[in-house]
Amino acid sequence: MVIVLFKAQVRAGVDLADYESTFIRMVELASEMPGFIDIEGYSAADGRELAVVCFESEKALLDWKNHPEHVATQRRGREEFFASYHITVAERIREYGYPK
Repeated sequence: MVIVLFKAQVRAGVDLADYESTFIRMVELASEMPGFIDIEGYSAADGRELAVVCFESEKALLDWKNHPEHVATQRRGREEFFASYHITVAERIREYGYPK
């Protein structure tokens, strides 16, 4: 499994309705990609956000990264939505939990 941590700072004054609808579209599109597993998103009051996205393989991630609609949205993110962002791509080494 490949895990992407997408940390971003949303720009002050961004059109939140446009940003949110664009995010929803990207989740819909990613969900249709072969090898997509899951996405979870978190946000802070100061505009910081974290998306945790899981794919079955690096190939599946690269197919998503290079999808034409996603590429166009990445450009919009840099130009319109984000003051900054940082992406980490990692492979799962181990996974465990504690049931309730």
